[in-house]
Amino acid sequence: MIFYFSATGNSRYTAEFLADMTGDKTADMAALLKKDDMKQRIEKGETVGFVTPTYAWGLPSLVNTFLEELKLYGAEDTYIYFVATYGTTPGQTGYFADRILKKKGYEISAYFSVKMPDTWTPMYDLSDKEKNDRINRKAQEEIRTTAEKINARERGDMMKNKVPALAAALYYGIGYNCMRKTKNFRVKEGCIGCGLCALKCPASAIEINEGKPVWVKESCVMCLSCLHHCPKFAIQYGRNTERHGQYVHEPFRRKENA
Repeated sequence: MIFYFSATGNSRYTAEFLADMTGDKTADMAALLKKDDMKQRIEKGETVGFVTPTYAWGLPSLVNTFLEELKLYGAEDTYIYFVATYGTTPGQTGYFADRILKKKGYEISAYFSVKMPDTWTPMYDLSDKEKNDRINRKAQEEIRTTAEKINARERGDMMKNKVPALAAALYYGIGYNCMRKTKNFRVKEGCIGCGLCALKCPASAIEINEGKPVWVKESCVMCLSCLHHCPKFAIQYGRNTERHGQYVHEPFRRKENA
């Protein structure tokens, strides 16, 4: 079983690619949390994978919650692996995940990372589609190599471009909490009140009020799913997102536009 969290499709694509190459199946962390379906039985010989994006050099808050609430039955001596998708660095996502899982008696056997377009557009520019496509083509090779190592049950830390644990802990503890403030969002006049932002929000932090999205929680996961999926690009965060563009991983963008 491969558990994943994905807002714009990078981690979902990685999880599904791995599933195809390993003969496994995938499960959406956000969907399982919403259904309160946190008791999962692992069959003998089955592997367990976790695929997550990197937020502020650490884990998305939703992934933290998922790992804390997950109950795996039959997972004794199971090969467990962790994969972080990232734009500039996976920070110390593996360390943070391991810290949670060890308290529950689970041990991660292998750690991997896959470089993909960084969707934190308050800082990073995603307006160059050709550049994004080049990064994703390279990512396919990384995912394929990762799958081969998983099939071979390789063990160890194979993550690239990490930062020191202390630096990651400090930045994550302070930076992520600031990033998550929903007061940083604004809605432009082009909003058509379609409600897709509320539907896509994994934290149920958005409600539609008089045809416009309203953030009803002080903080959210800050996955920017609302911004990237908005059909009119009417949702913005801070000063830079409008010129930095939107991004949804190509296969899922085609499905949405079909």
